[in-house]
Amino acid sequence: MIVTAETYHVPVLLTESIDGLAIQPGGVYVDVTFGGGGHSLEILRRLGPNGHLYSFDQDADAEKNIVADDRLTFVRSNFRYIKQWMRYFGVQKIDGLLADLGVSSHHFDDETRGFSFRFDAPLDMRMNKRAGMTAADVVNGYDEQQLADIFYLYGELKNARKIASLIAKARCGKKIQTTADLTETVGSLFRQDREKKELAKLFQALRIEVNHEMEALKEMLAGATEVMAQGGRLSVIAYHSLEDRIVKNVMKAGNAEGRMQQDFFGRTEAPFRVVSNKVIVPSDEEQQRNPRSRSAKLRIAERV
Repeated sequence: MIVTAETYHVPVLLTESIDGLAIQPGGVYVDVTFGGGGHSLEILRRLGPNGHLYSFDQDADAEKNIVADDRLTFVRSNFRYIKQWMRYFGVQKIDGLLADLGVSSHHFDDETRGFSFRFDAPLDMRMNKRAGMTAADVVNGYDEQQLADIFYLYGELKNARKIASLIAKARCGKKIQTTADLTETVGSLFRQDREKKELAKLFQALRIEVNHEMEALKEMLAGATEVMAQGGRLSVIAYHSLEDRIVKNVMKAGNAEGRMQQDFFGRTEAPFRVVSNKVIVPSDEEQQRNPRSRSAKLRIAERV
């Protein structure tokens, strides 16, 4: 499969998310989800000669989209380590951070990665192909209760227990190793008119578990809070209700749980000021042009 920046990923809410950064030409910015490079390219267009952008991606395929620009430093790493990498590069404070969470179009369209039930492929789903457990490891190794929990929590599947039970029984005879194995195992549980939506939720749940996405998001936001300069902007696009809740809580309360904290005098303390109380969603035109954008929610906050 030939990968280009155009086929890798169509950027969602491009103008709105970059506008939200309120870019200073000489500032230091971070794009923690480089992907096809669309958001990074727009940031570079708005930076002056003395500005700098650090772009993160743990997927080796994303490196094919790097542009030659002295103002860009590509970091092949999980974004959860942002604080450590900024220290490594000698960056004390950043002026803004962009995150486009979820999965790139490329991952769904790559027949070999196992992210989509449209293709028969090994159950992999790792963003970083060099390390970690695969979706097959989860499906065959987790006990029935663990599977039910992740299907319910990350996939919001009401019949999570039934799905987990079918998988547990099926793998006793033969390991579930491919996307086709999985869809054949659970297919009888879904009504024909709902099958694609339910399978998408199932695959989403496995992907989130395989890549520890919620834990990584919490660590990234905590690190971003520490390295963000006063007045710096946090611009985050989320697609999953759990992701969006975590982002919203951090922006309003400074922690993933949303616990409001008070100082000695009883005044509420929060590291960010929400720039827009109303969540930003794609226009009808963008949603028709790019179906992936339909569940996108953009939140923007400023470090105080």
